Amino acid sequence: MHTGGGIAHSLMSGVHDVFRAIVPHPSDRIPLTWSVSWIPVVCYFPFVYLAYLARRPDTYLARLLLLPVIVTLILVAAYRFTWVQPELNVYNWGQCLFAATAIAKALEYGLNPEGMLKVGESRPGVVKGKAKSPGAGHSTSNGDASHKPEAHNGIYDALELAYTLRGLKWKFGQGMYIPPFERPLERSAFLRATFVSLAKNFILLDLLDSLVKLFPGVGTPVGGSMFYSDLSPIARYTVATVIHILTGAAILSGFHMVYDLITFVAVTLFGSSPRSWPPVMDNPWISQSMHEFWSKRWHQVLRQTFLVFGGYPGKWIAGKVGMVFGAFIASGLFHECAMYSMGRGYDHSATLFFGSQGLVLLLERIWKKVTGRPVGGWPGRLWVYFIMFVAAQPMTNAWHRRGLGGNMVIPPFISPFRLYILPFAQRLIESLH
Repeated sequence: MHTGGGIAHSLMSGVHDVFRAIVPHPSDRIPLTWSVSWIPVVCYFPFVYLAYLARRPDTYLARLLLLPVIVTLILVAAYRFTWVQPELNVYNWGQCLFAATAIAKALEYGLNPEGMLKVGESRPGVVKGKAKSPGAGHSTSNGDASHKPEAHNGIYDALELAYTLRGLKWKFGQGMYIPPFERPLERSAFLRATFVSLAKNFILLDLLDSLVKLFPGVGTPVGGSMFYSDLSPIARYTVATVIHILTGAAILSGFHMVYDLITFVAVTLFGSSPRSWPPVMDNPWISQSMHEFWSKRWHQVLRQTFLVFGGYPGKWIAGKVGMVFGAFIASGLFHECAMYSMGRGYDHSATLFFGSQGLVLLLERIWKKVTGRPVGGWPGRLWVYFIMFVAAQPMTNAWHRRGLGGNMVIPPFISPFRLYILPFAQRLIESLH
């Protein structure tokens, strides 16, 4: 007879085997080549179908039954296949961040009994107070009435729901801060402004990324600490701060560049309205409190992802405070669990940094109750700079030790800095000797 301990051991062993079949050890993963690259793409097709069902009435049971299969397929796409070239290792992190976002979306699509509603709908495709059929025209994400052929509404809704992150004009996006428009909304002028912004952010990202790669260790695919032990303490932390700021600025410009590119393609090729593409950030450097930084200035693209993974469970456990802590802990795990795919182990510096932000916001709330004044002004801005430029350094260091800074962001053959500026600077220096 099996003892209780034997049964528990067998169950745990079985669970471990299933987990490793989906998320194998780094050495057991399948190298991504052209011959297998179609498989991860196909794994996402059921996810789009789930989005389609989330916009169809009376599909709750079907969505629940499909959910485990879809989550499994997304994990397979993210963790069973790997980029093996050392300089492309960061793409493993990227594909797993993408997968985690898709899983959060899938959980919401599958577990929401009413499906995914747009603002003003009583059920998918049915406006409150109006007996519209599910196939009838309804508001799109830009607020304009959709006049697409009825046969294509379901597909359009599925794709729109799958790619939207901030949920403009969707029920789940209500209450989310959207930065004011800075570009002209006339289509041609908007495209020109977007293209100029894309070019500027590309050049800035290329410069910042190239500068990070000049630092020993940090700038290699193998990685290294940005705290150089052979330097004096003052020089060591000065250099680390410079690397940290360069990294943060590169991440910021990268966000803007990718968003500009997606915006340009969506408006140019797919006829999306400029009103569907408000700014992705609102000048986070001028924040005067961490509450302002996280709730308005920093991007809100992953807000719903963190609410699904941690905010909603935290609210169920401990109310609004639990929701805040849960969302930030989810943010930390989101970044760290995805970086596990780079095959360099775990380092929960990111989890600790993001998890601590719940406490930071709680301290700001206590300050307001005690003093009667919110955190703000130049002291508030110094407080933000301390959190982002000093307290966040261990997180950045953990990323660089695992090779983030040395991986390829801008391919060298299209890098203006590495093609022209750096060789010119080298020749100039040589000529001076």
